[in-house]
Amino acid sequence: MSDLAEKVRQGDPDRHAATLAAPEKAREKLWPLYAFNLEIARAPWVTAEPVIAEMRLQFWTDTLDGIAAGSAPRAHEVAEPLARVWREAALPVELGHAMIAARKRDIYREGFADLQALEAHLDATSGHLMWLAAMILGAEGAAEKPVRDMAHAAGLANWFLALPELRARNLPALPEDSDAGIRALAQRGLDRLSQARKARGAVPASAMPALLTGWQAGPILRHALAEPALVRAGGLALSEFSRRGRLLARALSGRW
Repeated sequence: MSDLAEKVRQGDPDRHAATLAAPEKAREKLWPLYAFNLEIARAPWVTAEPVIAEMRLQFWTDTLDGIAAGSAPRAHEVAEPLARVWREAALPVELGHAMIAARKRDIYREGFADLQALEAHLDATSGHLMWLAAMILGAEGAAEKPVRDMAHAAGLANWFLALPELRARNLPALPEDSDAGIRALAQRGLDRLSQARKARGAVPASAMPALLTGWQAGPILRHALAEPALVRAGGLALSEFSRRGRLLARALSGRW
């Protein structure tokens, strides 16, 4: 296993597991992107000093600027392969910059004023990441809407899973932390998931591993809709057996 694959396995095991459904050459292209996502997602949490967190994110801003300028990639275990993949796939640098900007709000523990603010955050994190991954695997413009719909459902499911930890840190995580608010969010996520799957034909089969990262979204969102108290109690996570079984079934069918 490559160093990047191991990094993703340790830091983002669910996304790593989904990536294993991709051909080997595709995995090698996805792991630098997923490792980049890990780096920027962790930056606000590895230090209590906002200035240091800002410096960590600035490193990745500068890395992307270098990619856009055609400069030699930085000597870094993630930055070098990231530059190669980003250029080969002609990825939009502005999406990477938006992902970094979204993480800056975590530095200052900003809350969400309303549902639209939370959805914008999910789109700039989960949405941009899944769309970049899909483009690496050959997706084109017509696939963007279903990919982003799938990413929204997956991002929201992950957000629900993280909610108990966010609450334990006294961090504002939901615009309306009530049963009604959670149900509304869960239903919105399920609606986006349904829209994504109805438009499955617009997404090339080669991009399936990118969307497969959301394989747990449906059951988690349905549980949240039925029993919103589970979200606060940290009771949404699927069993290991269920997780592996669902992933295998989706991978074998090719129907994310």
